Amino acid sequence: MILKKMFSRKWLLTTLLAFLGAAVCVRLGIWQLDRLEQRRAFNTQVESMRAAEPLDLNIELPEDISAMEWRAVTVIGKYDFENQIALRNQYNGDQYGYHLVTPLHFNGTAVLVDRGWIPAEGNSSPADWRAYDDEGEVTVTGQIRLGQVKPAFGGVEDALPDNGEMLFVWNNLNLEQIAAQLEFPILDVYIQPNVEAGDTIPPFPFQPVVEISEGSHFGYALQWFTFATILFVGYPFYLRKQD
Repeated sequence: MILKKMFSRKWLLTTLLAFLGAAVCVRLGIWQLDRLEQRRAFNTQVESMRAAEPLDLNIELPEDISAMEWRAVTVIGKYDFENQIALRNQYNGDQYGYHLVTPLHFNGTAVLVDRGWIPAEGNSSPADWRAYDDEGEVTVTGQIRLGQVKPAFGGVEDALPDNGEMLFVWNNLNLEQIAAQLEFPILDVYIQPNVEAGDTIPPFPFQPVVEISEGSHFGYALQWFTFATILFVGYPFYLRKQD
């Protein structure tokens, strides 16, 4: 009787909307569970890499280094300031500026190093950035990071100049694109140096705060599944009370 009423001409559209709403809620619940699994995988990656021994790139250069994001790393080499670039839209507190990203040559290869923040004022060109050169052999300690393949939401994708000139100021740290404009190979990861306490001279290194938690994804999933149940089960009871 109730099925006949649900699919009658009078209630057909309402029934379809109720089923559609329930299906959407189920899909959103599944999406939250997927997000939860992604978060758990991220947490496992961070915890396992931070528990690993620091990697010395001068001694060992693993082929699977791109699978080692967040692992501590150290390397000795020389910076290549002629080929350094800058990332725009970077802040130090409320001060706008750039991050200097410089190739570091070692053992016949190179790796990009995000040397940190410099103020935008007075630093509009590569020639200005040379004031922050750190000449000679340097030791860099930090952590392995992956580049940004796609712009963040609302971000602008970079495009290499058609005339073959080098792009010096970037919106995203897309390692593949950056490698395409260099005449030497670079690793498919970059190094984010450790922050030094009391450092008062730019560039200032930056380390993100990583929260190891599962967030609210499971709770949100339960909410969406509850909404779906209310629609799917509650709708027939609602119809029974209608004339």
